[in-house]
Amino acid sequence: MLPQPGRPPDLDRLEDDDPLAGYWTFYRAVATAQLARWLPRRSSMILDLSGGSSAQQAAAAGHHVVEVVESPRTGDHQQIVGDPSRLEFLIDGSMDAVIAEDGVLSRCLATEETVEEISRVLRPGGRVLLCVDSLTLGLAVLAEQNLWPHLSDVPKAEVVLVPWPDGTITRCFWQAQVRELLHDVGLEIEWIRPRTVVSPSTADHVLAKDPKALSRLVRTELQTPYDCRVEDESLGIHLLASAIKKPF
Repeated sequence: MLPQPGRPPDLDRLEDDDPLAGYWTFYRAVATAQLARWLPRRSSMILDLSGGSSAQQAAAAGHHVVEVVESPRTGDHQQIVGDPSRLEFLIDGSMDAVIAEDGVLSRCLATEETVEEISRVLRPGGRVLLCVDSLTLGLAVLAEQNLWPHLSDVPKAEVVLVPWPDGTITRCFWQAQVRELLHDVGLEIEWIRPRTVVSPSTADHVLAKDPKALSRLVRTELQTPYDCRVEDESLGIHLLASAIKKPF
């Protein structure tokens, strides 16, 4: 079962008979732990474009959070109703960090323009955490819909836009494309890795045997070494990256 376009499913809406329910629980726990590890240690001004739970998590950790939302919702932080791909309401160098989680940059199809805006609003030394759909996921979506001509075009395409069954389109990336995307706007990559290297079948098997094993499974994921210099495109439906804006 594939996730919703550009993002993992909402755990509160998962059906009890979802065959990947265990994996999505694990996935969200890993995402929460990765964000907690990435967040600045000092109180910082953070822009969140994700539309998920990351803004609330950052605010709970003591940061000043500005979240761009499509419509107001409950939260203990400042919210601005707007388009996450257009940040003209923010001045240059006004943010210590930017969070672009839950595949938001895959839904901003002109991703280069959005990443350039992210770089603009970051102060020198500021950091960005982003998550995008991988081409592993994109190829799976195309294959599930029997879109074989689209599949044959992927190897020579510079930009891969993937149609989903509900009519949504998302943009998918190899690691090299994420690296180029960040480099071209002056952001220095700290690391790129799949969100998880533990397979859905492994996570479901472990949690079915022992539901209390979730924390151990998450620790295993966080401790798994992954060398971003190796172009292994076979792992992960989403790619996670951290980059820093070079000082002038």
